[in-house]
Amino acid sequence: MAAAPRFFTTNKKGENFELKAALNSEYKDKRKETVKKVIANMTIGKDVSSLFADVVKNMQTEDIELKKLVYLYLINYARTQPELVILAVNTFVKDTDDFNPLIRALAIRTMGMLRVEKIIDYLLEPLKKALKDDDPYVRKTAALCVAKLFDLNPMTAIENGLITSLQDMLSDRNPMVIANAVAALTEISEASVRKDVFSLNETILKKLLTALNECTEWGQICILNSLANYRPVDAREAADIAERVVPRLQHANASLVLSAIRVLMIYLDYITNEEVLKNVMRKLAPPLVTLLSSEPEIQYVALRNIRLILQKRPDILTQEIRVFFIKWNDPPYVKLEKLEVIIKLCSEKNIDQLLSELREYANEVDIDFVRKSVRAIGRCAIRVESAAEKCVNTLLDLIKTKVNHVVQEAIVVMKDIFRKYPTRYEAIIPTLCDNLDLLEEAEAKASLVWIIGEYADRLENAPELLESFLDGFKVEDPSVQLQIISAAVKLFLRKPSSAQDMVQKVLNTATQECDNPDIRDRAYVYWRLLSSNPQAAKAVALAEKPPIEADDNVVSESLLDDLIRNIGSLASVYHKSPTLLGGTGATIDVTRTSDLLEGQDEPEVDARTVAKEVNDAVGGGLENLLDLDFGGPVSTNVTTPSGAPPPLTSTGSAIDDLLGLGDIGSSTSTPLSGFPGVINNAATSDPFGGLGLAGLGSSSHGFGASTPTTSAPKTPFLTPAQANGLELSGVYSRRNGQLFLDMSFTNRSGAPMSEFAIQFNVNSFGIQPSTPLPVATLAPNATSNVSLPLNQDGTRQVTEPRNLVQVAVKNERGVYYFNSYVGEDVAH
Repeated sequence: MAAAPRFFTTNKKGENFELKAALNSEYKDKRKETVKKVIANMTIGKDVSSLFADVVKNMQTEDIELKKLVYLYLINYARTQPELVILAVNTFVKDTDDFNPLIRALAIRTMGMLRVEKIIDYLLEPLKKALKDDDPYVRKTAALCVAKLFDLNPMTAIENGLITSLQDMLSDRNPMVIANAVAALTEISEASVRKDVFSLNETILKKLLTALNECTEWGQICILNSLANYRPVDAREAADIAERVVPRLQHANASLVLSAIRVLMIYLDYITNEEVLKNVMRKLAPPLVTLLSSEPEIQYVALRNIRLILQKRPDILTQEIRVFFIKWNDPPYVKLEKLEVIIKLCSEKNIDQLLSELREYANEVDIDFVRKSVRAIGRCAIRVESAAEKCVNTLLDLIKTKVNHVVQEAIVVMKDIFRKYPTRYEAIIPTLCDNLDLLEEAEAKASLVWIIGEYADRLENAPELLESFLDGFKVEDPSVQLQIISAAVKLFLRKPSSAQDMVQKVLNTATQECDNPDIRDRAYVYWRLLSSNPQAAKAVALAEKPPIEADDNVVSESLLDDLIRNIGSLASVYHKSPTLLGGTGATIDVTRTSDLLEGQDEPEVDARTVAKEVNDAVGGGLENLLDLDFGGPVSTNVTTPSGAPPPLTSTGSAIDDLLGLGDIGSSTSTPLSGFPGVINNAATSDPFGGLGLAGLGSSSHGFGASTPTTSAPKTPFLTPAQANGLELSGVYSRRNGQLFLDMSFTNRSGAPMSEFAIQFNVNSFGIQPSTPLPVATLAPNATSNVSLPLNQDGTRQVTEPRNLVQVAVKNERGVYYFNSYVGEDVAH
């Protein structure tokens, strides 16, 4: 009989079998090394859950290191094997009575981290005992464990008095216990609706300020964060707290320094004594400067926060501009942030030093940074009027270098300077035009064309300059084409005899050979103006333009106050509201959870009451519509109408009459009276006498006789798939001076819909509902057309794009969010 193939047999039982045997070894050191191997395997993703019972046996040991390893194993596998965790409960409870405080604290910490509902009943009594332990290390560990228990089961923590015990620990004699109690109560307060969970009074405030000098740096951060949420009763108390916080500015920990700055920036609003105010502001500058000596990542965070601080308190760093000068080894993201800060610190006193520095930056090899530096010179000119001439001279010097990207950026900047100072620097226009051959980018070409058109009457060769752009008109970027059309019309209105052929050529090409609707529309508008009322054309095309303001990349005042209260957080780095980044928001779930915690039945909540409560909770205007919660299940779909956000065009009635112009075919206005080379004859078919602008009133160009006013079509807001069967479309309109949102609600589901409500996010126009949403119960397949009256008395905050209005609609099935767009002419 042949022997069995030995290649298919083995004496090895596998690695886990060997580990299992080693875990049951009679030698203590071998068991310890084996547990380390188990932890190593677990760390790299191997499944060692089969060894659970064997690992748990090693909990009963005097070796703290081995006990920590076993506890680490338990924490990892507690979620997947909760029934086996109960096997270790007796050892946990026994360890909480150990004579060694480290073991007692370790047991409490581990039980709190197991995140298993079954273990809560076993944890309660040891936790209560640990909160009153004689050793401060055990007490501070137990304080954090209460927060973990509250997150797992809030009702149990409240009913067993753990929150009350935690509040009592704010008066503990040990500063680290106080700091951990503050951290735990803060976490519980953020997750709870009971806003009185953590409230500071005079007694607790004194305890916190005393502990601030004695606890660790992370404990100090927790205390400072709680002080940031405290509102001093008067200016004297604010000054006293600020004085106690100022020493924290000298700490080496950047997070602690930013937390201290946050508290001081908030308390400065309450201090009325000018001397104290100046003293605190003077002490804020050195730590901000010191942060710029840290690693690049910390520098970036500091610079983002400094921009907010300078917007709020511009005088803090006026003497420290040199610190923000860029070093050769700064990363690009730090360079750009420093550049923004330098512009904010620009003043008449330091402009010479600043321009010298910016001129050096313009010679760098990083093209993007060079562009930003050249643009910074222009922004300084707009910001400091007395320094504008120096900035212009610097730009002219850079133009003389003939470096392509430098020249193009300088011309773009000069356009902004002309907008700010319209008649001051006309003499340099020929110099700019001499660099026409260097222009390759659309923005630079568009800027130069704008300058030529705006100052056409001062340039003898303006027609020749514009002619150079006409040959390639059809292949130019749309932004350049738009400027060419406008510039040609301006030139014609100022010099009719020399630009007659040019404007005809441009308008013909734009209306007949361009596919871009924006180009065609602008050409049609100008053509209609010129053919019907030249004086109106002059009033539009040659109107005096308002001077532009300094662009400092500022945030809105309401958002700035919010960000100042969050200095050192992610919100202050992104310059976004904390609610947009996952922060806590005012929701109706808060109220309902509160009722449940108090043992009450869940009440019926009216949608209008909900909207008012939410609005009041955030101070009159929701900073983030996505935090809005009407109490039902939330759909996170945010619907945007198809395509890109529409331009700021009317979504209401059509424009009745452009600049009061009636039917072109019946117009009796005298066309272009007084312009040379034009026949003034109202009866002729071409009112421009050979210019070729006749026929613009014909339907072939889209401008027939004036048509009756019609309503714009409704835009789809929500589809049935996105809103649990609800289909919604709408359009903004203005009738008799009143703003409306006309909407159609359709129930595409098989069951009735009810409890409708609506809420608007803060927006650029302050739009909000004037009345509740007039939609009652909506039967299956039924449609309800409503016109919701709106007012513009709400909180205003500039959005991007400016005509964006975020809206939330609620019914009994959930809350649905969508983006809508209102025309500027409708909003105003």
